[in-house]
Amino acid sequence: MSEDSATSASPLRVLVYSDDRNTRRQVLASLGTRPDIDLPAIEYTECATEPMVIATVDAQRFDLLVLDGEAAPAGGMGIARQLKDEIFGCPPILVLIGRPQDAWLATWSRADAVVPHPLEPVALARSAAALLRRRASVAR
Repeated sequence: MSEDSATSASPLRVLVYSDDRNTRRQVLASLGTRPDIDLPAIEYTECATEPMVIATVDAQRFDLLVLDGEAAPAGGMGIARQLKDEIFGCPPILVLIGRPQDAWLATWSRADAVVPHPLEPVALARSAAALLRRRASVAR
């Protein structure tokens, strides 16, 4: 895909969940308007509560969900597991984990990828771009 066709393609829809506004802002800043040159622009939806995540994902189509595993009272790993169980064709889920040792728990949640806190912008963008590319290839 050329850069011109990437910019003219339909925007990618990404939901970002965290109870911490600063974490949501870090995710948006790390991914920017496009996590990689070959991908279309991103439209973000931010959620701060579990009920809002569930209702929003149920009502809209997303290409990627970024869920904060450290959010309270509902962590992103539990939400990821619920969405994978309940949403047919659930979009890929990237979970932000507090410690590298939590990666095994992300496996239980059926997350498609994990990125540890503190967020490393390049690692987050690389993981998100890989999931978005995989989602785009399935959609074709």
